[in-house]
Amino acid sequence: MSEQTRGQGAGTGRRVVVVGAGMAGVQTAVALREQGFTGTVTLIGAEPHQPYDRPPLSKAVLLGKAEGSAFDVDFEALGIEVQLGREVVGVRPADHELDTAEGPVPYDVLVLATGAEPIRLPGADGIPGVHLLRTLDDAERLRPVLTRQHDIVVVGAGWIGAEFTSAAREAGCAVTVVEAADRPLAGALPAEVAAPMAAWYAAAGATLRTHARVAHVEPGEVVLDDGTRLPAGAVVVGIGARPATAWLAGSGIELGAHREVLADDGLRTSVPDVYAVGDCASFPSGRYGERLLVHHWDNALQGPRTVAANIVGETPAVYDPVPYFWSEQFGRFVQYAGHHGSADTTLWRGDPATPAWSVCWLREDRLVALLAVGRPRDLAQGRRLIESATRMNPVLLADPSLPMKAAIA
Repeated sequence: MSEQTRGQGAGTGRRVVVVGAGMAGVQTAVALREQGFTGTVTLIGAEPHQPYDRPPLSKAVLLGKAEGSAFDVDFEALGIEVQLGREVVGVRPADHELDTAEGPVPYDVLVLATGAEPIRLPGADGIPGVHLLRTLDDAERLRPVLTRQHDIVVVGAGWIGAEFTSAAREAGCAVTVVEAADRPLAGALPAEVAAPMAAWYAAAGATLRTHARVAHVEPGEVVLDDGTRLPAGAVVVGIGARPATAWLAGSGIELGAHREVLADDGLRTSVPDVYAVGDCASFPSGRYGERLLVHHWDNALQGPRTVAANIVGETPAVYDPVPYFWSEQFGRFVQYAGHHGSADTTLWRGDPATPAWSVCWLREDRLVALLAVGRPRDLAQGRRLIESATRMNPVLLADPSLPMKAAIA
């Protein structure tokens, strides 16, 4: 009987292999030990570096304020075998084996935690000076670019584009950001919420060009589709990421529309003894009534506890979090909790022209999502209110002078 069919106690003699040594993979391995799993745990990472955290890459590591961001985990003491610089190229669920260049790796339970990979700018591969910012090596390659204070063109005004632009301006670089949409964060936030953020770029001394598409990149220049040529000592591409699942082709593991692994509410995949967690997987949310694909750090931190509980325990654990993420950009701390897609009401707390304000999304007078700019107390209280599905008084909630908990109906 498979691991996903029933629990195996503490897992004595069982072999769990985790593919991916980022936050989701590391936390899965650690959570297994914390929850009493006594079998073999192997963590496989494609990069040669010790497993590391990604958020500092666009901040402290990029600016040379830190040399790295390795996780403070004693893998040896926990009895976790770590295999680095080993790329997994396929999986054969019927044989319970992974395929790698160095040979097959057997497993009893497999956890997919391969994360996401950046979308590349078409036609820009191999052109000198074009960069991505996803890995430690990417950050190391960009550090001297900032030190030399190049003119930089950033393609994409999403979260990573804003964070990199902030760091580049802090380093004294001239930055032009080109965004195909009519506003920054077009894929993440409604127009009326994202529009005020456009002013942050100019205030920081960066140029934001919206409705601007890249036609092609030449050495030292970015050419837009209207013929404009932008000088570019370096080009940084931040146009999104997609689940890193190409290696699962032919495995029988079901993928979704975004090529993500389709996990159930316990983060199990469509085949026995295989789980998926973090950026590479979507899951059905009972709280929001739809399937969520969450590419954020907190999801990679929280999901592994559910995976470990379902591998170790007899009682099924369900994963239904309130999604959360944060971003530091242009001197602002931006936080978001929840999922606003099903909201029927939007309320503002404060003036978006000021340094601190929030936006609340409600459905039937219950808070379902919150964006907080420079208002961490709103976020902390709002997250708990989302979790509890407490009915709110919209009039009181819209008053920024009141704590959010004072608006409980």
